[in-house]
Amino acid sequence: MTQRFIPFALPDIGEEEVSAVSDTLRSLWVTTGPKTREFEHKFVEFLGGGLEAISVNSATAGLHLALEACGIVSGDEVIIPTLTFTATAEVIRYLGANPVFVDCDPQTLNIDIDQVEAKITPKTKAVIPVHFAGLACDMPKLLSIAKQHNLRVIEDAAHTLPSTFNNVMIGQHDSDAIVYSFYATKTITTGEGGMVVTKNPEIAKRCRVMRLHGISRDAFDRYTSTKPAWYYEVVAPGFKYNLTDIASTLGLCQLAKAHRFHQRRAQMAEKYQKALKDLPVQLPPVVADPQTDIHSWHLFVINILPEAKVSRDEFIAKMSEKGIGTSVHFIPLHIQPYWKSEYNLKETDFPHATKYYSTAVSLPLYTKMSDDNQDYVIATIHQILS
Repeated sequence: MTQRFIPFALPDIGEEEVSAVSDTLRSLWVTTGPKTREFEHKFVEFLGGGLEAISVNSATAGLHLALEACGIVSGDEVIIPTLTFTATAEVIRYLGANPVFVDCDPQTLNIDIDQVEAKITPKTKAVIPVHFAGLACDMPKLLSIAKQHNLRVIEDAAHTLPSTFNNVMIGQHDSDAIVYSFYATKTITTGEGGMVVTKNPEIAKRCRVMRLHGISRDAFDRYTSTKPAWYYEVVAPGFKYNLTDIASTLGLCQLAKAHRFHQRRAQMAEKYQKALKDLPVQLPPVVADPQTDIHSWHLFVINILPEAKVSRDEFIAKMSEKGIGTSVHFIPLHIQPYWKSEYNLKETDFPHATKYYSTAVSLPLYTKMSDDNQDYVIATIHQILS
């Protein structure tokens, strides 16, 4: 008998997506076009309106565009958490600027906002908070500090849809830009893709121009015009970051399911919380007030405590032996060879992130996961740790 295998994550793609994407393919408009425009419009509606949305082919591209639109240039400094994926830092280097790394808050695992203020220098031009695992950062506090020091704020919201802080949805605080990810493992997916959201029309305009080769006129308008519309102007050395209508069609279907997806994730997270609370693990942080705030539960990360009879690495190996996929989010950037060497980073400079990483493991959490499979994961964890 073949042992079951439970992957760490799977996208939730239904027949609605298959049918809609097929219709888009038959329309023969497969690059950036009407479906992409519709996806941007619907995404703004989902966040509550009053915004502009610029679709992109990845959140990495979105962060790059947002930094460029905010005027980040060579020699500038941008403050980021060390507990994040490398994309948050690499886009800063694309512009010749330098990331300045900050430890995580041990309670929330988000960027330590008090340390942010301590790291500000005359070269600091922006800060990028990362809403780790879907638990929103304290944006009012961070924005207050940024305003005092005239800093741009670009939120890495790759994990957050539909997280809130103080009953305000991420995307609606007064940051300069907010960037979402629609990668295959995220709370909604377009396969690869992302979205830049902003209340600032100048940032939106610049992102749109730079998204497609620095051309001053939207290619979609040129190709759908009923009159000769061949002329365009290149006003900047832009990028190739546009999202296709194929991906946007998938995104429209996923967005319509986003609240249902979240309900399932929250249900599964609550089940994990209750089932694992008596084991030698540290459970993930939760929102301060569940009556008003939302955790997206993109990830469910536990930490293996010292009194457990296995180490984190042994736990992952034993879970794998039982056919259960896990992951680690994240290996902090101060441990990664390039960032460690380039900026002379030491583990002792980031004690909270270093300690967290040494015992952290992300459990399977995805909407297509059956109750039976989650029960099996829980039973296996008990077997390993009890």
